[in-house]
Amino acid sequence: MAWQGVERGGDGQPVWSGASAAAGAVELQGGAQEERALVRGAGKVILDLQNISLAFGGVKALTDISFDVREHEIRAIIGPNGAGKSSMLNVINGVYHPQHGRIVFRGEERRKMHPTAAARQGIARTFQNIALFKGMTVLDNIMTGRNTRFRSGLLANALWWGPARNEEMLHRRKVEEVIDFLEIQAIRKTPVGRLPYGLQKRVELARALAAEPSMLLLDEPMAGMNVEEKQDMCRFILDVNHQFGTTIVLIEHDMGVVMDISDRVVVLDYGKKIGDGTPEAVKANPDVIRAYLGAGH
Repeated sequence: MAWQGVERGGDGQPVWSGASAAAGAVELQGGAQEERALVRGAGKVILDLQNISLAFGGVKALTDISFDVREHEIRAIIGPNGAGKSSMLNVINGVYHPQHGRIVFRGEERRKMHPTAAARQGIARTFQNIALFKGMTVLDNIMTGRNTRFRSGLLANALWWGPARNEEMLHRRKVEEVIDFLEIQAIRKTPVGRLPYGLQKRVELARALAAEPSMLLLDEPMAGMNVEEKQDMCRFILDVNHQFGTTIVLIEHDMGVVMDISDRVVVLDYGKKIGDGTPEAVKANPDVIRAYLGAGH
């Protein structure tokens, strides 16, 4: 079964780059991708996943998977539905705890990390299925991304007096900066439930950015979007990575987008790693080609 976003050329081989019109908006020609990585300055390894295995009863979601993430890079995780991609993100931010393996973040081994603790360490994420408060405004939804940075107590916030008031005003200024960055000023007072799907995805990205993360986990940020919305999302992801230096771990099914904006790609299939490297190396990997198009091709 071919994966979404992958087409065959006249020779029967997969057409990876330019698989969607959205990818054309950010396509990097020739050696531009390597040049972009050098200019941005991908740094040392900040996340090292070693021999990760995760099972739910008798079902193995991940089997002996190892890869690392470097500072400031865009690291893509690809694979068909059920390959274990979202499970891997849930392992990284502490939703799931693997039965085997080690997770080392910024030189320290993490054991049974809680998602709140991961958020405080600088790991934020979006979800495959939108997880917003539909009855709240865009501004209030984004403000929830600042929760881990509030220092005032419950009583002080309830009274909204003194330092608590000043602190909230500071957080609101940060949120307004995110709103301006993602160009959603016109909908800041609109309840999220009234927004179209593509804008809700952008609001979810804004909430994650409001936490000022050093690592951003994006679970299919362009799923269900039209071409124009994908173009915008690609631009914002590249801007976050370039302007803020944020490390991004990305799950996405549109292979044209993945191959054009990623620095390195890890490929999962049935919970196992079958490829890892630069987009060019992954595109030429026989195991990846077989997984995309089947052994008969």
